[in-house]
Amino acid sequence: MARYLGPKVKLSRRVGVAIADLPKHTAKRQLSPPGMHGYRGRRLRDYGLRLNEKQKLRFHYNVMEKQFRRYIAEAKRRKGNTGDILIQLLERRLDNAIRRSGFVRSIWAARQMVAHGHVRVNGHKVDRPSYQLRPGDKITLKDGIHNLARDNMESLVGHIVPGWLEVNPSELSATVASLPAPDEVPFEVNMNLIVEFYR
Repeated sequence: MARYLGPKVKLSRRVGVAIADLPKHTAKRQLSPPGMHGYRGRRLRDYGLRLNEKQKLRFHYNVMEKQFRRYIAEAKRRKGNTGDILIQLLERRLDNAIRRSGFVRSIWAARQMVAHGHVRVNGHKVDRPSYQLRPGDKITLKDGIHNLARDNMESLVGHIVPGWLEVNPSELSATVASLPAPDEVPFEVNMNLIVEFYR
């Protein structure tokens, strides 16, 4: 299973936006370009702008290029706006739903929680972070991880749960109420540039 194991803050600096809601990613100092002096000598051309938007989305959802291309192909195959369907597919990933519910602080922690077998969907253990959730699916956590999840929820003061998820903090469970809408994504990204990148 391929995954990025390098420094995470460097990814935020590369694309110029925070890819995680952690203090070390959101600090103003960390959003300068990588390198000792934050080199800004060149303006991005059209290709660079599209690449930057694509990388921003990839880093935010912690998916590798090959997997991201599969999501693009699936979004193009389905009827409707390709950009909206792509965001919907990425938002419905199990590791992303765990992060959006507030049970963990980052996408990397969510991926680890799922891969280690601490998450159940409709009562069945699921250990694939890319598992696609459907409306009506109920996510629960194993008893051994409850204390960690509660600590994470207390540390995420002001965390806003999106409308497509219904979270029950007392039971530490979340239910997928509906399909995610593009305006419920909590960061700015230009989907048109990403779709154009893969033409």
